[in-house]
Amino acid sequence: MDKKILLVVDGSIHSTDAVKYAVRMSSVVQNLTYTLFHVQPTISQYLLDEAETDPRTRAELEKVVRKNAEFAHSILDKHKTQMVGMGIAEECIETATQKKVTGIARDILDCAQQGLYDAILVGRRGLSRIQKTFMGSTTAKLVEHSSVIPVWVVDGDVMSMKVMLAVDGSEASLRAVDHLGFLVGGNDKIKLTLFHVTPTLRDYCVIDFDEKESDVGEIIARGAKQCIDHFYTHAQRKFQEAGIQENQIELKVVKRTIDIGKAILDHARNGDYGTVVIGRRGVNEAFFMGSVSKYVLDRMSGRALWVVS
Repeated sequence: MDKKILLVVDGSIHSTDAVKYAVRMSSVVQNLTYTLFHVQPTISQYLLDEAETDPRTRAELEKVVRKNAEFAHSILDKHKTQMVGMGIAEECIETATQKKVTGIARDILDCAQQGLYDAILVGRRGLSRIQKTFMGSTTAKLVEHSSVIPVWVVDGDVMSMKVMLAVDGSEASLRAVDHLGFLVGGNDKIKLTLFHVTPTLRDYCVIDFDEKESDVGEIIARGAKQCIDHFYTHAQRKFQEAGIQENQIELKVVKRTIDIGKAILDHARNGDYGTVVIGRRGVNEAFFMGSVSKYVLDRMSGRALWVVS
């Protein structure tokens, strides 16, 4: 079965990094196909209104529309040529562009949902003097509002194809297992690391207990171990159904000594993982994004983050 990726590009170096990552992932994800997608910029409402009555303004409007379309196609052609040059078959790449309708993020999500894509892939930042077009608005909105389709956020020129899945025993983590299993299923060479940070009493209660003397802390630790053991057994079964064998999966559990998000980032960096997969919401079902996934997204660098709703 083909896996369909909507690859959003804007002509920036960050789009180029995202395209490189998308190509390199073809060595990990079998039967990968791509649609390069570009949303054209907004046209001034004043220009649109004036064009209805003024022929000269109408001619100027047509020129702007034509230049936007030409620029869009030049971006798409450039990246398609880049991908073909890196070894992707031309028939595996489609291109699409449209004028902005309701907003860049909303238009991307609509395209992804209508096309039944398996993931949306974007560069962390886009074209902007402060280099925050995507991360400051579009990417953040995609992650926030994509309730069905996972969003892959690429920061920098990611070379490592090692994959790490951060899990906490939540439903979102289980959906992340499903997504990862579907994408990499059948690859008998891949190695996956499931990374878990054991919670502490302070994750459940704001009162500053002395955990060394607290029976509650010990009860939470035992319950957390039972939870992650059960989760791991369930995840193994899902991976096996996807064609990933037990010897391809490692469970790494560490005791929390720092923020969970920092522990994830530290392990990803120290283990040279190019891809980190995480559920958008954690066990507490935090509004907007779980605090951990938001921490990781805000501070991630030099790798790709898959955020699964």
